[in-house]
Amino acid sequence: MAFNDNKAIYLQMADRLADDVLAGRYGPGERIPSVREYAVNIGVNPNTAVKAYEELAREGVIYNRRGLGYFVSGEARERIMEKRKSEFFRDILPEVARQMKLLDISVDELVDNIHRQQSKDEV
Repeated sequence: MAFNDNKAIYLQMADRLADDVLAGRYGPGERIPSVREYAVNIGVNPNTAVKAYEELAREGVIYNRRGLGYFVSGEARERIMEKRKSEFFRDILPEVARQMKLLDISVDELVDNIHRQQSKDEV
């Protein structure tokens, strides 16, 4: 996994696991890789993987069953979506709106471009 410098590695790992949940790779009640397995697969120190798992557990995305490992919670998808929508509206949308104003891009033009991009992605 390639990491970037603008976010802690453990948070990027947590985001990747959350992406896997959103993509359906891990469903509710399903076991995810052990901390050690995940650390080896990603190529990081197991302590960093522990922090990623602790973050997801704190958010209610996964839970630990002592001696059995970590499992995806029944509300994982909803919790991830809620958090990411909140982050989008707080962090990303204001910058998009600023750029739209600077570039004189209307909402209609933005929507048209989004639809075109989605059509390309479906092909």
